[in-house]
Amino acid sequence: MPRTPRHAVLAPALAAALLLTGCGADVTSDSAEPDRTTVKRCGEPVPYRTPERAVAYEGGSADKLFSLGLADRVHGYVMPPANPPVSESPWAADYARVKMLSDDLLNKELVVDARADLVVAGWNSGFSDQRGITPEILDKLGIQSFLHTESCYNYPGHPERQTPFKALYTDLERLGAIFHVERKADEVVRDLKRRAATVREKAPDGPRVPVFLYDSGTDRPFTAGKQVPPNDIIEAAGGRNVFAGLDERWTQVNWESVAEAEPEVVIILDYGDQPAKKKIEFLKRSAHTRELPAVKRNRFFVLDYNEGISGPRNIDGLEKFGAYLRELPR
Repeated sequence: MPRTPRHAVLAPALAAALLLTGCGADVTSDSAEPDRTTVKRCGEPVPYRTPERAVAYEGGSADKLFSLGLADRVHGYVMPPANPPVSESPWAADYARVKMLSDDLLNKELVVDARADLVVAGWNSGFSDQRGITPEILDKLGIQSFLHTESCYNYPGHPERQTPFKALYTDLERLGAIFHVERKADEVVRDLKRRAATVREKAPDGPRVPVFLYDSGTDRPFTAGKQVPPNDIIEAAGGRNVFAGLDERWTQVNWESVAEAEPEVVIILDYGDQPAKKKIEFLKRSAHTRELPAVKRNRFFVLDYNEGISGPRNIDGLEKFGAYLRELPR
């Protein structure tokens, strides 16, 4: 991908501030600290230095950075087993240029050892009170952090609520401001919005098809509430997430509520370590699900893990699911 010239970083602060105000990224220049740009981290305004050694947690974080042409500013990534192989990514060449730091969960020691100057992750996924790596802890160590806006709706002290697709666009704009690649961010966001609008325009007429997303779980299923990208994927494609009423991200429900919803399509979230094929086999043999309309009619749609977590591949998943719904018999 083309890189933004380094001289763009030296653009006058006033011109940069005017541009950023136009893109809606909630960015201000800090006259007291001219080498910093203030950008919201969830609902908290934070002054950022321009990063040179970013660390990304999971594919969604890395994809956001790579889509902005920032591979030369990414030191490495952390990729747990749930993520599909990076060789399958549209940015496989960029992944090959940077270090894989771990195939485990994000932790404080790892980012300190990497001499990271920015960590990009979600709240309660990469960042975690329980595991002792939070933005506040990293602030005290002089390490900057950026949280996915999609994960901010219940962030302690500084919550921010946006729909998942809007949160994706906001992240790209804010990261563009932090790295001073605002024009590239605007270009990427405009293209993603255009593609999403095209799918919406083609959505099937008539009643919306009820859709259940199956993430995992046998005793009780994990699924998608309204705070994660699959909810927007389903809605934009012309379907109806049967658990859109849950003000949650990834959440546990019971099989009785799935049966009552009578989904006509099941989306299977395909993990690297939990293949879709095994999940479909389970749904076909389980007494809880084998009589569901979607299961009886073999209406399964496989959504790649990185199309389901916040990142630019959400729109790839939307385009594929939109095409799937349009092909269903009405």
